[in-house]
Amino acid sequence: MINKIIMMKRRNFISRTSAGILATIISPGIWKIDLHERKEVHINFKPYRKGDTLVPILQVSPDNGYYIHSFYDICPWSPDGKLLLINKLPYQGKKPRRGDESEICIINLQRQTIRTIYKTKSWSFQVGANAQWDSFSNRYVYSNDLIDNQVVCVRIDIVTNEVVAFAGPKYDVSPCGRFVVGPNLDYLNITQYGYSLPDPESGIPNQYRKDQMDSEGLWITDLKNNSKRLLASYNEIYHHAAEDDKQLYKEGVYYGFHTKFNRKGNRIMFVFRCLFEGKGRNASLFTINTDGSEIVQCLSHEKWNQKAESGGSGNHPNWHPDGEHIVMNTVPAWLGYKNMLFSMFKYDGSDFKILTDHHLGSGHPSVDPKTRYLVSDAYIKQSWIVKNNEIPIRLIDLEKNREYTLCTVLNDVGNEGKMYSESGGSHFKLDPHPAWSRDYQKICFNGAPNGRRQVFIADIQEITNQ
Repeated sequence: MINKIIMMKRRNFISRTSAGILATIISPGIWKIDLHERKEVHINFKPYRKGDTLVPILQVSPDNGYYIHSFYDICPWSPDGKLLLINKLPYQGKKPRRGDESEICIINLQRQTIRTIYKTKSWSFQVGANAQWDSFSNRYVYSNDLIDNQVVCVRIDIVTNEVVAFAGPKYDVSPCGRFVVGPNLDYLNITQYGYSLPDPESGIPNQYRKDQMDSEGLWITDLKNNSKRLLASYNEIYHHAAEDDKQLYKEGVYYGFHTKFNRKGNRIMFVFRCLFEGKGRNASLFTINTDGSEIVQCLSHEKWNQKAESGGSGNHPNWHPDGEHIVMNTVPAWLGYKNMLFSMFKYDGSDFKILTDHHLGSGHPSVDPKTRYLVSDAYIKQSWIVKNNEIPIRLIDLEKNREYTLCTVLNDVGNEGKMYSESGGSHFKLDPHPAWSRDYQKICFNGAPNGRRQVFIADIQEITNQ
């Protein structure tokens, strides 16, 4: 696969990338694309329901399109906190089409301007182009693009407007900016739409064969020398599952999904799924060292898939900022609980604890470094917290067991509020995905108060400074 990119003709590269004007090879397998500089356009930030929300909230995206930030566990703020990274989607209300482009945009929060820095054919409705910063540079943005019909990581230099394309795909970038990691993104849609890129031209998601389980799995690419390798095959990961899970998974076909570096950059979280005849998810959770050693199943299929009396099962694992623990919604029936709760456990599955039993779990939870505050949203079906079809942005003080509703927001972008369509895809799905700022004093989230996807920022300092 790497050799395909290395041997690609220069004119092919230019014609098949989203925004290339001039492409040159700068070292084996690494291509540079020079872009035209795009001008900043002024935005009028608008108060959201001024006087009718618990804290000050601004709509920071313009009204000229459909905007989202990436995901709840990706900080959209630049390391210095002055820029915000968002996506402009080409449309809403229809399934993404292979070849259509999403714009990666930067908002200057001080000047109140927006600038498109790249256009990519690799995008989806849940995470957009999955664009992100590393943890130390205000200069580089990482995303993916389709090059020679392969999904590969691109690094965008927002100072020089140069883009470098590498050999492997990116689900996540390491905090130091040297590595990207992820499964083969061309195979994500079969397990869940919205987290990768449009289907092939056939409109049918790609599926693995059972005989590919030794040659596919978790990939890591070293951006310093552009070396891509299989960190762990699906069969390797399978062999580290609990015995009961091995029996369940034995005849299935395996897929990777959510993949994240911890804050230390020394360990990777990997959602493992197993499909039978192209159906189901059957998820469990693994972690692995970045050198491929110490594969551990930290949450078994049985514990992940316990059913709540009020509906739903385990979902949305996310690294704690300490890099040692994982936060997620679980239904800890093995401890006697019957509903979904916010929980936390160590990377090896030990030290399981309930973060609060005063407030039911929902949505996409994450916590601050001290585990003092938890932020989350909810799904419309989670009636224990959703009222009047508006999604709450929840902030819970775990020390005082007190919950704040920062605001509520509509997320209906068509289809009478039904998130999925019969044609496949997730084009009617919009989750707020509340994400912390780097100083944990602001929350960025999505919403559609007027039926159009927009991005908002809530300032929570008057709560956290109490």
